[in-house]
Amino acid sequence: MVWVSAEAIAQWRQTAQQQAIVEEIPSSEVDWLLQSLTGLDRLSLRLNLPEAIELPFELRELETLWQRRIRDRVPVQYLAQSAPWRQFSLQVSPAVLIPRPETELLIDLAIQAANSADLTAGIWADLGTGSGAIAIGLAAALPNAAIHAVDISLEALAIAQANATALHFDRIQFHHGRWFEPLAPWQGQLSAIVSNPPYIPTAMLADLQPEVRLHEPQLALDGGADGLAAIRHLAIEAPKYLRSHGLWLIEMMSGQAAAVRELLQQHGYQQIEIHRDLAGIDRFAIAFTPPLAKDVF
Repeated sequence: MVWVSAEAIAQWRQTAQQQAIVEEIPSSEVDWLLQSLTGLDRLSLRLNLPEAIELPFELRELETLWQRRIRDRVPVQYLAQSAPWRQFSLQVSPAVLIPRPETELLIDLAIQAANSADLTAGIWADLGTGSGAIAIGLAAALPNAAIHAVDISLEALAIAQANATALHFDRIQFHHGRWFEPLAPWQGQLSAIVSNPPYIPTAMLADLQPEVRLHEPQLALDGGADGLAAIRHLAIEAPKYLRSHGLWLIEMMSGQAAAVRELLQQHGYQQIEIHRDLAGIDRFAIAFTPPLAKDVF
């Protein structure tokens, strides 16, 4: 750790904010990066800097880091190696998608469904866990549920496990493999599956922002020709793993709601609902597998 004067930090901050404006990057990212690296709160950073500030490296290395944001369009979360999500600060790297604010609503929908359908103490699976954000959000919201998290990327699983350990969610079980495959021992027993799968059509990947296109893992973005390859697989396979009246909850992109609803109807799901994100976009699909005959009274 290195101590840097408040004057030097203030001067660097002003220059970096000016660069951000020129490059059409939110200038707020400068403060967010500084807060992440120094532990200072927003008020201290803006109004009342201490005489000296502790950085994990020399100021010139901070400048080098910031130039990667300007020149290479590296997301600021990767530079800081952390991202805020719900009440957590999660470790991230280019091996995982940066958890988005809209995905936080998946947890809210899961909580509502768990309470209404008596699923709070069941077995839940987060498929394609990435940073572990959804699994951790579920574990925090459902203390009596068993949580399983699956990812095909060993690098992503390492990040997810590190996040779970750092946040003391040791009861999450992590599995390496493709979607449901590692969960074969729990066929017919899952209360719910939750997923933020790849859903961007392959042809659209080239048009994504450079921060996403150049740096986030394509494996977690590419949804195949129509963007629905992973969602289709989850819809078809889930009834083998979900219990009677089990919950199916996923995130999708704008414009996919009608196709996802039709897909779920074709495969016998019930109580299908489409929910919007905070921007008013149809973002989430929720449905239940039909109850078994013995469960119908």
